[in-house]
Amino acid sequence: FGFTQVKSDSSLFIKHNSTSFVALLIYVDDVIIASNNLDEVASIKQFLHDSFTIKDLGELKYFLGIEVARSAKGISLCQRKYALDILQDSGFSGCKPVAFPMESTLKLSANDSSTPLSDPALYKRLVGRLLYLTITRPDLSYSVQALSQFMANPSTKHLQAAERVLRYIKATPGQGIFLSTDSSLHLKAYSDCDLGGCIDTRKSITDFTVFIGDSPISWKSKKQPT
Repeated sequence: FGFTQVKSDSSLFIKHNSTSFVALLIYVDDVIIASNNLDEVASIKQFLHDSFTIKDLGELKYFLGIEVARSAKGISLCQRKYALDILQDSGFSGCKPVAFPMESTLKLSANDSSTPLSDPALYKRLVGRLLYLTITRPDLSYSVQALSQFMANPSTKHLQAAERVLRYIKATPGQGIFLSTDSSLHLKAYSDCDLGGCIDTRKSITDFTVFIGDSPISWKSKKQPT
């Protein structure tokens, strides 16, 4: 079929010519097909069905915990069900919501005086689930990055900071990103740096967000490596 594997993502295959573009995203036995040519989509579906006997689930609505909603203005992506599951499993379904995920004055440290957690695995599992939530939640990137620095020996103070993130999620379970049909192909990138933000290492924290037009396509918060 003439697909080319994308170097930056081994599960993504693309094919394009002067009139059409097709993208094929594969995860184990799940496949997403996206194209501007419905005849191409039908042809690929038939080929896959003849080869493997597939089940066509129709228009994409849910994939790996990500909810997809379409409108004339664009596509919205969120993880509302996944976020609510985190709240339910953590016992925070009925918690009091807050307006932002982390206090701006909060400085977490690996050497604070609070009590180490008796079961660090609970903290690690929670932060791991929050990391997956940042796939559609740029607003959580900085806070979750900060929490992930203390996976080796989390304390009660670190857990309290994580619980505040849960209270923020309670206020915004359906928050996500919107990919607009009106966006231009103009690439924009914004970055910021919290100079010496880590009080343990004095390393800086760098954040960036990349847009195509008005649609966010990439974001990250990371402590400098050296």
